[in-house]
Amino acid sequence: MQPKSDLPQGTLDLLILKIVALGPVHGYAIAQRLQQVSRDVVQVPQGSLYPALHRLENRGLLAADWDRTETGREAKFYRLTRKGKAQLETEAASWLRLTEAVGFILNMSEGGAK
Repeated sequence: MQPKSDLPQGTLDLLILKIVALGPVHGYAIAQRLQQVSRDVVQVPQGSLYPALHRLENRGLLAADWDRTETGREAKFYRLTRKGKAQLETEAASWLRLTEAVGFILNMSEGGAK
């Protein structure tokens, strides 16, 4: 099993927006989905997740309503706003450009680019 990774600054917001874009979801389920899809590499503690959700909601990127979970517990379900969708598209494109550029650099041979 690989160790978990620390997320670069700003990455958590992007990942949350992506998970919420798939449909309304409560905070605990967001953390579970991130951990599951990343094969346990991304593990977000509550102390990071809930402040990020509140920050995204305050910025108008997420909206939330109270509802019952599948276990019958009351929870805040988050959904993406139009502004959040636009932000997700912008940040995802930027992240993909950056990771491609980093990949080019990491794949350089000693004599220069491959």
